[in-house]
Amino acid sequence: MNGRRVAISLLLAAALLPAGTARAMNHGPKMAPAGRQTPSEAKPDALMLMPLMSPERGRKLFASKGCVVCHSVNGVGGEDAPPLDFDNTNGYMNPFDFAARMWAGAEAMIYLQQEELGEQISLTGQELADIIAFAHSPSEQSRFSMADIPQRVRDMMHHRGEDEQEDGGRHEEDHVEGD
Repeated sequence: MNGRRVAISLLLAAALLPAGTARAMNHGPKMAPAGRQTPSEAKPDALMLMPLMSPERGRKLFASKGCVVCHSVNGVGGEDAPPLDFDNTNGYMNPFDFAARMWAGAEAMIYLQQEELGEQISLTGQELADIIAFAHSPSEQSRFSMADIPQRVRDMMHHRGEDEQEDGGRHEEDHVEGD
């Protein structure tokens, strides 16, 4: 990996890896000071629909959308971005925290997607929810293997490996005048 890829990979690692300490999960209503309405008593000013998250659909999307080209699970996948194995997490994670970490690494992720896949990955909110569920499901991750990866994505992974072998593991941007 060249210096630019290392820097991008480090940025992605910092953005996606969980913080050093687990955050306490906040369940149930917050206590309102005397005389004030609790959130359940107040009229909502925003209505939100949370998607049902499916780790199984997420496993399939992780492979078919091409996330596996840069990220790995169970040692299957790329090395340009942090592995998304459940063992690398602190356990429970708020899906919004996961999305925020992706957002923090968006510039590097888009660059790598365009370089490795030829285009930016497009995800719906449901697809992102399912991928997040997969990233936090040890049982579904244990099922992940090369058999989950569509042939067109395997071809991209294989082609990428051939390119690196042809130039001695270096990418075009690594070559310096006089090499």
